[in-house]
Amino acid sequence: MRYFAYGSNMATSRLRAPNRAPSARSLGVEVLRQHSLRFHKKSQDVSGKCDAYSTGRTADVVVGVVFEVDPRDKAALDGAEGLGRGYEEREVPVEMDGETVRAFCYLAEPEWMQVNLAPYDWYKDWILLGAREHGLPEHYIRSIEMVEAHSDPDDARARREREAQRKSRPD
Repeated sequence: MRYFAYGSNMATSRLRAPNRAPSARSLGVEVLRQHSLRFHKKSQDVSGKCDAYSTGRTADVVVGVVFEVDPRDKAALDGAEGLGRGYEEREVPVEMDGETVRAFCYLAEPEWMQVNLAPYDWYKDWILLGAREHGLPEHYIRSIEMVEAHSDPDDARARREREAQRKSRPD
């Protein structure tokens, strides 16, 4: 199965966690046209999570990573991504090696979208970690860096996420 990751799951170590998709294998950096990266999906922790928001404008693109995922990992990935709890699964056309292919991804359900949300800093750092790991365009990385983020009030969760990020970085 082809999976288009555009948020924190671009970080291979995060996506390959046992509770997500340990079989994930990167197929490359790809583009989803007529969509814009937004942080307006309201999380259960009230922070902003990523959404590849459909704009219909040809100039808008979301850059992400297409992964090959074993179908046996799909249920765990659905659970980790909140399928049915704020995200819905969609098959989208992504440009891959000069041709358009179909991949599934998770998009925010309209009733879970809220303006003026900001991600937690550790969540944004997962996205940046994956973007740099896969060599997304510098201008795109800079646009993510400019997104306002907040400290997580749950210190234990923030420490766990930071430790996982530290372990996933090459020495």
